[in-house]
Amino acid sequence: MSFELRLATTDDLTFARELTCRNMLPYYIEHELPWRDDVFDIAWSERQNWLIVRGEVSVGHISLSRDMSALYIRELQVDEAFQRQGVGSWAIDQVINMARGERRRAIRLTVFENNPARNLYERKDLQVKGKDECFLRMQLDIGTPVL
Repeated sequence: MSFELRLATTDDLTFARELTCRNMLPYYIEHELPWRDDVFDIAWSERQNWLIVRGEVSVGHISLSRDMSALYIRELQVDEAFQRQGVGSWAIDQVINMARGERRRAIRLTVFENNPARNLYERKDLQVKGKDECFLRMQLDIGTPVL
């Protein structure tokens, strides 16, 4: 069975927040950063959010934002039970297709420098463009000019 994207609703907020907290809290603790549900909720309300589903099961979510030239992956979270099954790679391919369809020049994201997801991003040709404290800024140049 393959994966699909479904536009998230406010009813999906709790799933997305709890999944993100489960996946990211160890990094927040290691880097002495506070996790705040209210900050997540505000960010969620300002972004375009998608659930990654397999059949009727939500296996992850993607949170996106945009500027004039780039599509930003703000969150890409996959439930631990579905990790290492191609979900993340599939999700990035969907974002690449969105960026091309929107004629964006780049996909950008930020990842904790010690997060193994960095390996996936590098396999998908995202390159490190900068570093801020414990984060890496990564980018994939799409090559489609903005008209």
